[in-house]
Amino acid sequence: MKKRICTAILTMGFSGLVAEILLLREFLIVFSGNELCIGIILANWLILEAFGCFFLGRKAEKSENRLETFTVITILFSLSLLMAIFLTRILKGAIGISIGESIGFLPMFYSSLLILSPVSILHGALFPLSCRIYSMYSGRDASSVGRVYVYETVGTIIGGIVCTHLFIPRLNTFQASSGLAMLNFVVCLVLLAPCRKTGRFQKTVPVILSLLVLFSGYLIFASLADKLHHYSITAQWKNQNVVHYQNSQYGNICIMENQGQYIFFQDGIPNIITPVPDMPSVEEFVHLPLLAHPHPAKLLILSGGAGGVIHEALKHSSVETIEYAELDPLLLDLLRKFPTPLTESELNDRRVRIRHIDGCLLLKTTRNTYDLILIGIPEPSNLQTNRFFTKEFFSLAKTRLNKGGILVIGLPGSLTYLNEELKNLNSCIFNTLKSVFSHIRVIPGDGRNLFLSSDSRDISAIDRMRITERLTRRNIRADVIVPWHIEKKLHHGWQDWFSRFLEGASQKINSDFSPVGLFYSISHWNALFAPSLCRLFRQFERISLGGVVLFFVIVLVLYFFFFRSERMRLFRAGIPLSVITTGFAGMIFDLMLIFTFQSVYGYVFSWIGLLVAAFMAGAACGAMLITLILERIKDCFKLFIKIDLAIICFAVGWPFMFLALQAYPGGPGAFFFFRMIILVISFVCGLLTGSQFPLANKICLGNGTGLSRTAGLLYASDLLGGWFGGIAGAVVLLPVLGLTGTGITVGLLKLTSFIVITTQPGRHP
Repeated sequence: MKKRICTAILTMGFSGLVAEILLLREFLIVFSGNELCIGIILANWLILEAFGCFFLGRKAEKSENRLETFTVITILFSLSLLMAIFLTRILKGAIGISIGESIGFLPMFYSSLLILSPVSILHGALFPLSCRIYSMYSGRDASSVGRVYVYETVGTIIGGIVCTHLFIPRLNTFQASSGLAMLNFVVCLVLLAPCRKTGRFQKTVPVILSLLVLFSGYLIFASLADKLHHYSITAQWKNQNVVHYQNSQYGNICIMENQGQYIFFQDGIPNIITPVPDMPSVEEFVHLPLLAHPHPAKLLILSGGAGGVIHEALKHSSVETIEYAELDPLLLDLLRKFPTPLTESELNDRRVRIRHIDGCLLLKTTRNTYDLILIGIPEPSNLQTNRFFTKEFFSLAKTRLNKGGILVIGLPGSLTYLNEELKNLNSCIFNTLKSVFSHIRVIPGDGRNLFLSSDSRDISAIDRMRITERLTRRNIRADVIVPWHIEKKLHHGWQDWFSRFLEGASQKINSDFSPVGLFYSISHWNALFAPSLCRLFRQFERISLGGVVLFFVIVLVLYFFFFRSERMRLFRAGIPLSVITTGFAGMIFDLMLIFTFQSVYGYVFSWIGLLVAAFMAGAACGAMLITLILERIKDCFKLFIKIDLAIICFAVGWPFMFLALQAYPGGPGAFFFFRMIILVISFVCGLLTGSQFPLANKICLGNGTGLSRTAGLLYASDLLGGWFGGIAGAVVLLPVLGLTGTGITVGLLKLTSFIVITTQPGRHP
């Protein structure tokens, strides 16, 4: 029986992580690929699990029929996952947001909280119930919580690997969730098989399970899950003509067709329109920079080249080669699957060389140099795109430009609606460019501001006469870029206007590990679609590392001078407080790793499962190691505070190691080494945070607290800390303070809880 229970606990951990990853990927698509929503989603998942663990789980473990209760909760969890996936897909329509429109942080928070509620609460309730069941059949008490924690964590590791390499590449989300439900039903059926069935409830549950096994098998093998998948896509895209919908390891691509016009959406955002693109935008982006160069021969286009940009660039007879880098090969495969005369002429031209590679990686590894580098990404709206608007990227691009070469980027702009967030976004990127290039020419526009950066003085001297003369000499035929339009765009008054526009705006520099440009981009979108949050985001911007240090100093001063009489009561809450701060640290570590991976590689969409699995593997090893030696540890409290110190040192130290590794020269070996380093650090993060849980359990049980109450209290404390970490890390710490500032903040928080539990008289329980 004990083996059956262990299998059920492993399956519980496996199911929890698979459900989390499947829902996380669905939310990423709906939330336009904004990786910072990962923190909000994970935080809501954890707080809801804590609620289920502390309230529903404690009630469930008092049941006389605990195995049957465990089975019923598992059934409800499996069915609610299918419903949550469907609700996620129709979310935009339900809250009145248009196709292609981004969602603000507040709707992200409350919508994910509501959709995740049944899934997370039910899964959280299984943990204390599992502890009670395991204790009943194993005869253990103090170590049973730690052992259940280990078994569940091992299940999550297996779930991360299986989800990454089997479910995601081969199955759609409904097929994967149906298979997961069938696995849970079978395991529960096996768990109940040897039990004596005396009451009506005990006899009914196995019958229901048997029917559900047949139902889940019908979902999978009769293609009903696939039909649900297609029906939900139709509802998600509001009955538009969706001709293709597919996930790749880099994101999601959806293609809509209307009377021969195709729109390619990547993570819910329109990216390419064929065969008739937005010609004014395309022509301005291509022709003004190429006409500003005396002889554009070698071009590099990083993303967004197909669908008009390449076609317009090839109109310049001086162009000899165009290198076009697109990270996701699926996008180009689908452009060929749904061909138009425009894309066929672009992709099949002998002068065009297509590279399936990340743009940053291409610049690090290539020896080629270019006359122009065009960044076809509209703004730093997420971590993946922010990498192309940082000081590090601009410095790298500069080394790949020929003499007189030009780097071209675009940012959201407006000649009428000028809010503070738009000013800060443009000013931040403008100042970042100024820190690298000697000369920058800005061409303001209604919709997009064009930034031309070069070390050649000629870029500042371009005027209507020169551009018009080159337009005529090169015999460029265009619909928008005509002499009168050029005169309007290059009027000298616009330069003065843009300088006045930036007065009083942010002077911060955007970088890979301090993505303030991303923060301003998010603030701009919230100003447009959630103006009520503008004041809050402006307060977030004022947060500094010095302010964080001052806050913790004030907290410690208040503790030492005003709560002296409350010290013993505070100490009794000290262990749960420390577990809360460790949960906070664990979540922040997870987000920092995702943040780092995305900042360096730009395809965390496919690595989330492995990163989480590595973290959970470390947590399992830490909890298992401590659990095995728990009975032989003479002073649990002493070891507990030593681990606290290790977490403090680790939080402050490892971000600086990444900054040092960033300067390491690129190459295939270096990138493989960096990925392995990230996985190792993820493992160590889990090792440190996971090892405290069994110790905290033993210390609290030594104070006379009951087993189920201890398990629920500490597990809920861990998850509560994770919730705070997810919200604070995603919205404030990582975008505003960056990688190192966030690490130092975590270290200061842990130091505060460390001081609280180590400055008590008679502190050893």
